[in-house]
Amino acid sequence: MAPQFRLEDLQAARKKSANTKKAAVMALFYPDEVNLTRLLLILRKSHPKDVHSNQIGFPGGQVEENDRDMRATALRETYEEVGVDPNHIEIVKSLTEIYIPPSNFEVRPYMGLYTRTEPFTKQDTEVEELVEVRLADFMDDANVFTENLTTSYATDVPVPAFKLNGYTVWGATGMMLSEIKTLLQQVL
Repeated sequence: MAPQFRLEDLQAARKKSANTKKAAVMALFYPDEVNLTRLLLILRKSHPKDVHSNQIGFPGGQVEENDRDMRATALRETYEEVGVDPNHIEIVKSLTEIYIPPSNFEVRPYMGLYTRTEPFTKQDTEVEELVEVRLADFMDDANVFTENLTTSYATDVPVPAFKLNGYTVWGATGMMLSEIKTLLQQVL
């Protein structure tokens, strides 16, 4: 899901980058009120100094000193941003780490299951909106397309993306979603 011209740039930037920051995110699957599987995404709040503001992503964030590992970071951040108790999440798998040059973060995604029906509680300072995507919509190939976007690194370039709940989901989140979709296609 990375634009082809960007792949070489990503590899070169990762090699040159010093002091890479670490983060972890959670791709959380759960049943809705009629027992259909959904995937939770968030729309990040708009912040002038945040290169990822007002973008769709997964609950998650930067590693903190007290986190024992990346898994703990993903669970803590999911609790902070959407109110899910870490004890109620079953981590299924860790996914491929992704380096994000504009923010100098290396992000470890995790897939998790949440089987409770307790509602989410968004953290108003960081989360603008909860984006609850039906699994059927996520898996539908008609929701994968290419859109010309202006990014932090290029103007009006074709970028592969997902269209989910009316939002264009691209970049690192799109790459993570692509890996998840491929894994699910292998078992469904």
